[in-house]
Amino acid sequence: MVRRTKADAQATRCSLLDAAEQLFHERGVSRTSLNEIAVAAGTTRGAIYWHFKDKADLFNAMMERVSLPLEESLQCAVSMHAQCPVLELRVAMLEALRKTATDAQTQRVFDIATHKVEYVAELLGVKERHLRVRNECLARTTQAMQQVTELRGRPLSVDVNTAALGLHVMIDGLIQNWLLDPEAFDLVATGSQIFDTYLAGLGLQPVQVEDKKDSLTLSRSAQDATDSIAK
Repeated sequence: MVRRTKADAQATRCSLLDAAEQLFHERGVSRTSLNEIAVAAGTTRGAIYWHFKDKADLFNAMMERVSLPLEESLQCAVSMHAQCPVLELRVAMLEALRKTATDAQTQRVFDIATHKVEYVAELLGVKERHLRVRNECLARTTQAMQQVTELRGRPLSVDVNTAALGLHVMIDGLIQNWLLDPEAFDLVATGSQIFDTYLAGLGLQPVQVEDKKDSLTLSRSAQDATDSIAK
């Protein structure tokens, strides 16, 4: 009997994830069986259960290969040491848009998660992960908005929770619409314009100037309106 090494086990796991990703994208998640994934990976159904609890666990592992680096980037952007939370949040989110637009695997996995999965009984674990990641993203974005209000010494034009939710919905919807028709618009360029327009609506304007300590300023119109109210 051939003894399997950790490297062999890791190679099998990667093959299963690659096969799942390809089949999920071609057929949809619900229409793809674990046996079909095993055959495509050149292994057995038993190998799937050695590495994954069920289809939902396999799906989530496939998602994490792509999403974890992006989630970690967002987490760094809103760390307590961030000098300009919203500017760093902008950089992290635009990097997510860039990777979606240019990296074939990221685009494929996001397309599966957006358009080719149903939250049926066997995939409730997928929905649970989706909600957890969504809530964590909202919490980090809210933290960034709260840090901004503390740095500038005045509140935003709306509650920080509402501002964070609006930003999340905007970026999420932008990616979903682009995945439907990637030729319709430039994801990164359009995303950058929309993001900055949204910040301006909050009375914020990211400015990348090396010599300034504060990389986030109030737009002139918002500054004038705020000053007139304060007086």
